[in-house]
Formats: sequence, structure tokens, C-alpha cells
Amino acid sequence: MSVGLLLVSHSTRLAEGAVELAREMAPDVVLESGAGDGDGGLGTSLEVVQDALGHALPRVDGVVVLADLGSAVLTVETALELDADLADRVRLADAPFVEGTVAAAVAAQQGGDLDAVLAAAEGAGAPVAPPVAPPVAPPVAPPTAPTPEAPDAGGETVSARVVIRNPLGLHARPAAVVARAAAAFGGPVTLQGVDATSVLQLMALGTAAGTEVEVAAHGADARDAVATVVGLIEGGFGEV
Repeated sequence: MSVGLLLVSHSTRLAEGAVELAREMAPDVVLESGAGDGDGGLGTSLEVVQDALGHALPRVDGVVVLADLGSAVLTVETALELDADLADRVRLADAPFVEGTVAAAVAAQQGGDLDAVLAAAEGAGAPVAPPVAPPVAPPVAPPTAPTPEAPDAGGETVSARVVIRNPLGLHARPAAVVARAAAAFGGPVTLQGVDATSVLQLMALGTAAGTEVEVAAHGADARDAVATVVGLIEGGFGEV
């Protein structure tokens, strides 16, 4: 199922900026802006929102809508009330505008259905792990090979440590790359103890260049998952 996003803001520039940010992390997702009052000013317009939905829906199976302020929410709700056929294909998220957009876009890029993308957007308002300060003297040893720990009937647990190499650390684009890679495996994957499929949790770590991090996974694909994430980090995400 393909899911697109519609961003409804009082400011066209705010919506376009959020679209640009989300597109960096989710290049294959349909992203539409339904912003402004229709005359180039601040505000929202029912016609603008309806036109944006009409442009997005033919290209996807469903659309998650994010709105920036209360009156934008009312505009979206009016559009949905006027067209009963939209109920099965369009969801309005109760989510922070920017964080919700990022989380929803990555979930859609990972192939999430309408409910999963909506949940990702709305979960973006939840507290995330506190930042982890980089070490005073960052280690320079190469990444260790994945090693098994405590295998069980459900698969083995594998972990490895690796040093962040790209100059800007685990910022938005690398975090999205890690999240997409981690989501491709069946079992849980973590980085420094947080869910590696969550862009927001990865970014909240504040992981800088030179920081050693632990990648861990559990399940039948644990070795491949850890090797894949370690390889991305060791490769510097194309930034070194």
C-alpha cells in the first residue's frame, strides 16, 4: 500500500520547507502542500486543500494529512466532511507539524500502511531518549565484527560497536538511511539502545562524529541487520 502526505499550513513557505525536509528522508513518497489562503497570503483555504487532495489521491492508496494550527485543522475537517468518499483513504493526524511529517514520511517510505503512517505521525509527539554526549577521547579502533550473545529459540542476539565517521554525525539524512535499512529486517534493531527504525529517536541521540555506538539486533536476520547498519555507518553515508 502506498501512502502519501498532505501538509496544510498557514504559510506556503513553512509547508514547502517541511516537504523539502521530508523528501530528503523519503524520496519515493508523494508529498503535497496545501498551504496558504489561495491568494499568496497567510491562512488556509478549503479550495487549496481540496485541490491538493485531488492531486495526491490518484497517485496513492491513502493520504495522511498534517496541519499546523487549529484553523488549519478545521479546514481539513471541513474538506473531509464535504466528501464522504474520503473517509476510507484520508486520515488527519493529531501530531506536531514538523516532527510528525518526518516520522510519517519515513514510515511511508518503509512501506507502512495508512494506519502505520498515521501512528508514526502521532507518535512523534512522545518523549524520546535524551541525547548522549560524545566521549572525551573517542576511540579510533575499527568496528568489531558482529558477535552473538545469548541465542534462543527465537533467534540470536548480535551486537557490534562502530565509530560514527561522517563530519555532521547522525543528522537527519543518515538517520533516515539507518531507519530504512533497519526496517527491512524482521527482528528489532537498536542503536545505542533506541529503536533504529525511528528517525526521531536516532536524531535525539545527538550522536556526533567520533562517537562509538553499539548496534544490536535480535532474530533470524540479526547478523545481517547488524552488518548492514555497521556498514552504513563505517561508510560514512557518502559524506566522507
